[in-house]
Amino acid sequence: MLDICLLGTGGMMPLPYRWLTSMMARCEGVNLLIDCGEGTQIAIKEKGWSPKPIDVICFTHYHADHISGLPGLLLTMGNCEKTTPLLVIGPKGLERVVNAMRVIAPELPFEIQFHELRENEEVIDFAPYKIEAYKVNHRVTCYGYRISIERKGKFDATRAKELDIPLKYWNKLQHGEIIKDGDKTYTPDMVMGEARRGIKVNYCTDTRPVPVIAEYAADCDLFICEGMYGEDDKEDNAKGYKHMTMTEAANLGKEANPKRMWLTHYSPSMNKPDEYIDKLKKIFPAIKTAKDGWSVELGYEEE
Repeated sequence: MLDICLLGTGGMMPLPYRWLTSMMARCEGVNLLIDCGEGTQIAIKEKGWSPKPIDVICFTHYHADHISGLPGLLLTMGNCEKTTPLLVIGPKGLERVVNAMRVIAPELPFEIQFHELRENEEVIDFAPYKIEAYKVNHRVTCYGYRISIERKGKFDATRAKELDIPLKYWNKLQHGEIIKDGDKTYTPDMVMGEARRGIKVNYCTDTRPVPVIAEYAADCDLFICEGMYGEDDKEDNAKGYKHMTMTEAANLGKEANPKRMWLTHYSPSMNKPDEYIDKLKKIFPAIKTAKDGWSVELGYEEE
């Protein structure tokens, strides 16, 4: 089971009814945050979740509306007696940017580990998450993220019996262990079926619509994408500032065909994102204009 909460949906500046864009994921007791704009820790508390067990923070880029909430969140995590390491992932300059912001949070009871993204596409494994970062097209270096919970194949008990594999090794093989018993070696591939469909969530903001976004959003359980401008006549603004209109985002959804799609990162001038929904659903029926605090529990497909 993967819990997703879109903590805030605002771009540029927080509003009384809209926090800045941030998303939190929870799975198997391991929590992941993407972006940390001003108000993120308040949004976490409003949701009823805790900042203490945040294990990974992924930054799309370093514009203030995506990172300005970090110092306060770090202090809150420390005050909650977090002692386990925090992994921070982001574009080039990550350690310099984070350490500069830590001037007001210099002493923490936990270690911060850094993974600086250098390639156009990178994969970071942090169990149970597979984190895939891919470069998009903004005014500064910016990445989208796809997080996946992979699912192993089924254990084939019939095959295990045919191979005379002792029962005491079955559980270990299911968990990926290689077993040596005298002159015999048992490997997981001997008794495990092909990997089954897991859970995938794709998240991207602050970018023009580029093909790589649809590639990573394809067949996702949830695609969270920026919809900065609702009016199509603001496409020139979107091009100039390297953002997207809702229509452009909907067309990416149509191309990728995820199970569901939420728009986020709205312009402060957009008071009612849902007034555009009828137009957008004609392009991609599974699209919705998200609001702060929206959450969903995603599970494996039934077989």
